[in-house]
Order: sequence, then C-alpha cells, then structure tokens
Amino acid sequence: FRGGVHPPHSKITVSEKIQIAKLPQRAVIPLRQHIGATCEPLVEEGDHVKAGQKIGDSTSFVSVPIHASISGTVVGISTQLSPTGDEVQSIIIESDGKDEWVGTKGIDPEKSPKEQILKTIRECGVAGFGGAAFPTHVKLSPPKEKKIDVVIINGEECEPYITADHRLMLEEGEKILKGARIVAGLLGVERIILAIENNKKDALDYLRSLSNGSIDVVSLKTKYPQGDERHLIKAVLNREVPRGGLPFDVGVVVHNIGTAKAIYDAVYQGIPLVERVVTVTGDVHVPKNLLARIGTPFSHLIEECGGFKGEAKKIISGGPMMGIAQYKDVPVVKGTSCVLVLNEQRVKIAEEKACIRCGKCIEACPMGLMPTVLAALVRKKSFDTALEYSIMSCDDCGCCAYVCPSNIPLVQLLRYGKVCSRSLGKESR
Repeated sequence: FRGGVHPPHSKITVSEKIQIAKLPQRAVIPLRQHIGATCEPLVEEGDHVKAGQKIGDSTSFVSVPIHASISGTVVGISTQLSPTGDEVQSIIIESDGKDEWVGTKGIDPEKSPKEQILKTIRECGVAGFGGAAFPTHVKLSPPKEKKIDVVIINGEECEPYITADHRLMLEEGEKILKGARIVAGLLGVERIILAIENNKKDALDYLRSLSNGSIDVVSLKTKYPQGDERHLIKAVLNREVPRGGLPFDVGVVVHNIGTAKAIYDAVYQGIPLVERVVTVTGDVHVPKNLLARIGTPFSHLIEECGGFKGEAKKIISGGPMMGIAQYKDVPVVKGTSCVLVLNEQRVKIAEEKACIRCGKCIEACPMGLMPTVLAALVRKKSFDTALEYSIMSCDDCGCCAYVCPSNIPLVQLLRYGKVCSRSLGKESR
C-alpha cells in the first residue's frame, strides 16, 4: 500500500507471557464500548450480579450487550469517562471477592444454524478488538448483494509497543484458528488468510504448523499502518476499498485475531466478552501482558506492573501513534489493547513552526490525502472545503504528524475537523 512509516517497534513485552490480572475492587463498565447504539441498563443500584451476567442491552441491530465482569453489588449507575474521551453512562460494581459466574453453555457450530451462531455471538457481546469495536454479528451479516470470497484474520499489530495480539497468537493459536473457521462458515467462504508481519516469525511458524495448510498464513513486510483493514486488503490481495466504502465492497471481511478468539469463546463455550489481553508497557517497573477484566481501572493495572518508573507525564490508551492520552483514571473497555506510560524523559512538547511545504505528510499519508492543506482549512473553519478534500477519509493513523519537520499537530487538527463536520450534520464526500 502507498505511504506509511517505519517507527521503532519498541515491543518490550514481546516475551512476557499473558498473566491473569488481579480482580479490581471496583469495576466501572460503560454501557457503550462499541460503534452503534448505547445500551440501556438492565440492573438497578443495589442489585447483586455475577460475572458474565447481562447488565445492559439495546434493541438496535448495531449494538451488543454489556456484561458484568466481576461478581458483586451495583453501587452506582452514572456518567463516567471512557478511554475514548466520551462520557458514557456506566454501571459501577463493587466486588464481593468471590468471582461467581453465571452458567455458560456453548453450541456446536457445525450442527447449529447460522442464525443461532450469530445470535450467540451477539448475546455474548462480541465486538471488534482491532480498535473500531464494530459489533461482530453485524460484520458477519453483509448485505446480500455483497459477494464475500475471502476472510482475512488480522495479526499485524503494527502499532509500536503493543504485544497483546502477538502473545495471544502464541498462547491461544488453536482457538484463533477455530474462531476463523466459524467466521468463514457463517460467510460461506472457503479461503481464509491469516496475515502477520514478518517481525513476528515465531507466531508465523507456530500458526503455520497448527493450520497444516488449511488456512493460508502469510508473512508481510513490516510497515505501519498495515493493520488498518483497507491497507491490509491492498497489501494481501491488491484490492482497493473505494473511498467511503467498506471491505464488503471488494469481497472481503477482516477480523482481528482477538476477535476470532472471542468468537471461539462465545460459540464453543458460551463465555461473554468480559476480559481481554492488555499490554501495560512503557515507563512502568515491570511491563506485562495482562488478561484484564472489562471495567478494571488503568491505575489498577499500572500498580500491578510495579507502578510508575519516574514521573508519569502521559498515560495513553493504545499505542503512541493512534492512542488517546488520558487526563484521569479510566476503565478497560472492549477496545483497550494497551496502557502506555511515558515519563518526563520521553514526553517533549516540540515548538510548532510554519509549514515549509516539504510534502512529507502527503508522501506518508496512506489514504492519499493532503494533511497540511486539510489542517489549514480546519484552522480557518472551512469545513465544507475540508469535506471536498476528503477529510472524513482520514483514519487518524498519525503518519503525517510523525514525519512533519515543523511539528504541526496534524492529527489533532484533522480529528477536530472531523468532529466539527459531523456536528454540523455534514456527510462524508
């Protein structure tokens, strides 16, 4: 694919096996952790809940239920800050320390009708692990006129620092492959491609041995942001998703390897999505890959990794390229892949200078945009013109800001421009 950059990998937790995080004393569980409609609470303050119990749901098709991640008492239902920067109605559960679970029961995907499998995936609250957190049952229900012929399982994990997917491939490979086969069966697709960057040779070798040729495990040259499904489709199949379009439009469905594992858990075991692997890294004393319950405060995970190493200047949800800096303690949600801590030695606020028209941002942009022009339009509040220059196609990858010699905050400006365009009721062009 065109553009892209090669930032340092900084995968300092790549050899750290997944550890089960300690249960939090209190879990804050937002009722919207996915693209689509916010769930309505199904419990009230004072109710006792068990882990895996459904506590929120929506009648909207583009939504998934929310489940309790610990057993205990609902002590509050209030608006809380999410790692995405949104304030979301959330259910606060005080742990009873028992970790009691509701009963779960899986189904046999080979003997169950498609509708039952999709219902099971939805009822277990599965949403995409790749960042967008798109409801998985929706992605597995493409329009009838869209002919899907390839499923790609995304094992790229191209963002620096994050190793959660890498460890999951090494430790849960069989479940990932079974989840991938469920996806292919639902879509009526025979060809499954598992795409992994070549800086993960151990995962490539291991999954090739497990698949025994039934799944095409392909190695790709390491390049950021290859994990974006549009760029991945281009790199693997040389198919280009049209601007404003979806992978459906070129006959492809892409799922993250973490999503494939969650699909396995839901279908074979009936286990709802109440925990995920989170890389806790950067300037903490003992960086780790932790299997953390949804709703666990970031501070709890940082403490479990030995606390801050030096004075923390930034705590980022996600990686350094696309992550969101936090200004207060927030909980782990379904889309949380990493908690990145940066101390005073790593965080430097560079002085912004005038654009020198070097064109590096244009060369690096994998979407073929002109970031410096868009940034200037946003500053002038010329949102109509910015739409004409396809600002809504920006995927916030950060390549433009990474290469800018003038330190222009291009990503922040373009994000602001997109938010303003949406608030004005503008449509993507």
